Amino acid sequence: MTAATTLAPGRLDALLATRTPTVAWEDASSGCTLWLKQEYQLPSGSTKDRLASHVLAKAVAAGRVDTGTVVVEASSGSTSIAFAMACAALGVRFLAVLPEGVSNERLLIIRRYGGEWALVPAEGGMAGAVAETERMAAADPAVFLPRQFTNPDNAEAHELRTGPELVEAVTAAGARLDGFVASVGTAGTLMGVGRVVRAAAPGAVVARVLVADEALDAEQGGPACLGIPGVVDCMSGLLDEAELGGHPPLAVPRGAAMDATRELARRGFPVGPSSGLNLAGARLLARELGPGHHVATVLSDRMERYFSTDLFDDLR
Repeated sequence: MTAATTLAPGRLDALLATRTPTVAWEDASSGCTLWLKQEYQLPSGSTKDRLASHVLAKAVAAGRVDTGTVVVEASSGSTSIAFAMACAALGVRFLAVLPEGVSNERLLIIRRYGGEWALVPAEGGMAGAVAETERMAAADPAVFLPRQFTNPDNAEAHELRTGPELVEAVTAAGARLDGFVASVGTAGTLMGVGRVVRAAAPGAVVARVLVADEALDAEQGGPACLGIPGVVDCMSGLLDEAELGGHPPLAVPRGAAMDATRELARRGFPVGPSSGLNLAGARLLARELGPGHHVATVLSDRMERYFSTDLFDDLR
């Protein structure tokens, strides 16, 4: 891959300006309104565009990224895809470090954007991928690490844009949020949006959604096809549930999350498994709060990167 001779920060400005719609879902099972922010409509197909464009824009402005930089990130897929796209727009090299076992679709998308990838042993999971990126950065001063799991700019991206967009949409419809839920990979979405929701409605409940029994998949260093891709327990350095009110995590069985993902597709939302997990978690909180309440979540990414996974086993 040939490095660009000039950067194109204006392309990042365009990515930062992209907004996504929020739709109301009347949930018969709880009697509540669920507000679904369609982050899968961002240019690369996931909410990770917020992280990638914000972190890179700040790094360029600070002089930490230039034409000779190699951006290297550990990611199970969606963050790598977002950085591959943003780096292509900016004009710098990108290398993704991923655990073995990620779907081939994600690797192909990274390559199509001109990015490169390297795989680490599956048994090391994301921790092994992170360790490899740190090794690369120590050996090469041209390497820039976004460090999605610990970088506060991750949550800031959602606090500046995702959260305000969500609250504005709900307010414009004449409603007020009583709760917000999201699954956690890095916790950037939960922390950033959660801060905005609680600032707008101090009594709102903000809660993390997790897979019941904390089952892991191959990307996280556990048995394949037991967890939800991108949902990584105990990896985030950003998660602070006490700051968000201390509500206990909402546990959703994996099967229920996959059923909810397929339900979303049948309703016209072309999403991946973490979106189904979020929907199922929003329903749990809605039932806890009782009829008439308003609970929001995000639909995180698109279904195309999961064609070869068990999300589509019922169609094969």
